[in-house]
Amino acid sequence: MQYVSFKAADGTETWGVSIDGTVHDLGPSGKNLAASTRDAIEKGIFGTQLDLSGAPTIAEADIEFLPSVTNPGKIICIGVNYLAHQEESGKTGQTAPTVFTRFADSQMGHLAPAVKPTTTTKFDYEGEMALVISKEAFHVEKEDAWDHIAGYACYNDFSVRDWQKAASQWIPGKNFPGTGGFGPYLVPAADLGDITTAVLETRVNGEVRQQAPVANLVFDIPTLINYVTGFTKLNPGDVIVTGTPGGVGLFYGPDGLINHGDVVEVEITGLGILRNTVADEASLLAGAQATAGASA
Repeated sequence: MQYVSFKAADGTETWGVSIDGTVHDLGPSGKNLAASTRDAIEKGIFGTQLDLSGAPTIAEADIEFLPSVTNPGKIICIGVNYLAHQEESGKTGQTAPTVFTRFADSQMGHLAPAVKPTTTTKFDYEGEMALVISKEAFHVEKEDAWDHIAGYACYNDFSVRDWQKAASQWIPGKNFPGTGGFGPYLVPAADLGDITTAVLETRVNGEVRQQAPVANLVFDIPTLINYVTGFTKLNPGDVIVTGTPGGVGLFYGPDGLINHGDVVEVEITGLGILRNTVADEASLLAGAQATAGASA
């Protein structure tokens, strides 16, 4: 089952399931089974056999995608968690995961612009897989970690490298608005089987830049959940973004970084394709001002 968060025609933020290109609205503007995907997870109905009868429908091609979880309490990101990325960045030999946080309001959905800030000349992509927590998780043992996962989604941790590298802490370069691509779908863990057999691929304008199986994570999923819940309590709907393979733009070559008009896709087996097109912040502001002037 492919769960989507989206904006209804009246502007209401809602959620539902997409089946064969048709989205069944199960949120506030539809059948109202739960207020959001996060609420559905909290209520224990995410990933169950849902009654779709009477739910309004809309073509998937006509929806405005929102981040797969629009209101996570916590987004925990893992850095340099594939060996090839450790090697290209010179960060080998780590004995514990590198952890940083992303704010919920920095995220955007499938097809939304990836916003390149006016204050950077070094905008980059990082294709990743995100997992979403299903129930309260604190001091979770590795053998119990799989039982705490609601589902998985594609993620693009777009990075503002000059801000990221300005000091030892990465948070500034990871939290500009419109830089956390999340979606298009959130797929229940039970529907996927062994997620470690999935392959992650990132493409820029159709060119493959990153490719690796999830099995190549240096710190695997049980280790990440054990480590993160060792220092913070996670709740339903919280997100762990598991890391990016080698091949990020910063180390790809002289033309590796991304700019206005570049199309970046993250595809993971069973999770669909997350697509975002880079847009200069200045061009978006100019467009918004022009629209406001025309309607005045």
